[in-house]
Amino acid sequence: MERARHLLVVDDDREIQALLHDFLVKHGFRVSTAGDGREVRRQMAQWTIDLVILDLMLPGESGVELCRSLRSESDIPIIMLTAVAEEAERIICLEIGADDYIVKPFSPRELLARIRALFRRTGATAAPQEREAPSAGEVHFSGWRLDTGKRELRSPDGVLVHLSSGEYQLLTALLDRPQRVVSRDELMEFYKGDALSPFDRSIDIQISRLRRKIEASSRDPTLIKTVRGIGYQFTATVTRPA
Repeated sequence: MERARHLLVVDDDREIQALLHDFLVKHGFRVSTAGDGREVRRQMAQWTIDLVILDLMLPGESGVELCRSLRSESDIPIIMLTAVAEEAERIICLEIGADDYIVKPFSPRELLARIRALFRRTGATAAPQEREAPSAGEVHFSGWRLDTGKRELRSPDGVLVHLSSGEYQLLTALLDRPQRVVSRDELMEFYKGDALSPFDRSIDIQISRLRRKIEASSRDPTLIKTVRGIGYQFTATVTRPA
């Protein structure tokens, strides 16, 4: 029997905490709540958290700062809650490492759909100890090494580079299609179910984040080339040692 996925709801509004707690528990999740960064770290140290729902506006340490901190330490899925509907605010959420965002006021059912979609695309539909172990394997490109069993990326110098779930999914999609021009529509298929519009910039932002981690210069990329008007091309030779 699978253990219930453990979600952490981070919001200083106790009414929102209570609403989301009761709604998500009703739909089979285990839910903890926190109102600030200090409480988040206490909860993270105490429990194995599978996904964080994080409000952008928090007292003390902001949601932006907290998201950056969490992303620097792990690839835990993060959904940001923001009260601002402007595109610039949504882009900030994605650029700092969030996997998705939802604008207040929102329907709890939409949040539930986004949580389930995020778990689907990260392959996290079951608890870690209950999932069938992924087949071990490595993918090499330009001195980089991706361990697909452990979901670990190491630089040519052997440094472990943290990837968000979205960055990992995007990288594996590109590695499966080396030297091929991949359209944005094809890449968006990996985010199916997240209610993206045809003009959503999520893919472009994820590409930008990934470039900053694997390119010598993100302003002059050599591994992930932009093919204007179509999509992207992963130019490196990809090998999969036996």
